[in-house]
Amino acid sequence: MDRVLLGLICGVAFGLISVALMLPMQFADKRAALLGAFLNRFAIGFVLGCVRLDWPGWLVGPLFGLLLSLPDAIITKAYVPVSVFGALGGLVIGLVVQRWGV
Repeated sequence: MDRVLLGLICGVAFGLISVALMLPMQFADKRAALLGAFLNRFAIGFVLGCVRLDWPGWLVGPLFGLLLSLPDAIITKAYVPVSVFGALGGLVIGLVVQRWGV
């Protein structure tokens, strides 16, 4: 499958998972929080579908997942959960894109 399309699909799935996990939480502006989380996780999938490095997917995925999650982690001061979830999602997406992306 095309890498960019696969990245888009993975990004949407990762974004929806992230939103689903956040639904029971309370926020001052819940709509903005959910939209921001979705877009951040979607961006991880999209970027991993677009990037072409000679590094293995298990390294590229967590690296970009962590880098793209750091701004949200800093803003929310939820460093560990936001960063770890971004890196783990990046790992999975990086492996998927490396294995099935063309």
